[in-house]
Amino acid sequence: MDYKKSKAPVNTVTRNIMDLCDETGNIYESVSIIAKRANQISVQIKEDLSKKLAEFASYNDALEEVFENREQIEISRYYEKLPKPSLLATQEFIEGKVYWRDPAKDAQTAEA
Repeated sequence: MDYKKSKAPVNTVTRNIMDLCDETGNIYESVSIIAKRANQISVQIKEDLSKKLAEFASYNDALEEVFENREQIEISRYYEKLPKPSLLATQEFIEGKVYWRDPAKDAQTAEA
């Protein structure tokens, strides 16, 4: 997924708490869902970055030789400019793009 095309802000934005708890009815549950999604996004971004930087890895034993690759620097800058995973997750939650379910509520519904 291209996170650069996301509508998430790059800096911190004040949110209305009531907007976050509309879907779940509980602000703590909403924050928990957003936090779990932020962790998923963070892992995905880290894997993408690791794959791209692995192409530039050199396995020389000499610590004195450090090569600065222009492409590597550009890739790093791209990932530095991305919005934080928590902001991406919050934006996805507000837009309704996050799928979540509560197993406890599902079990209660099945019993009834």
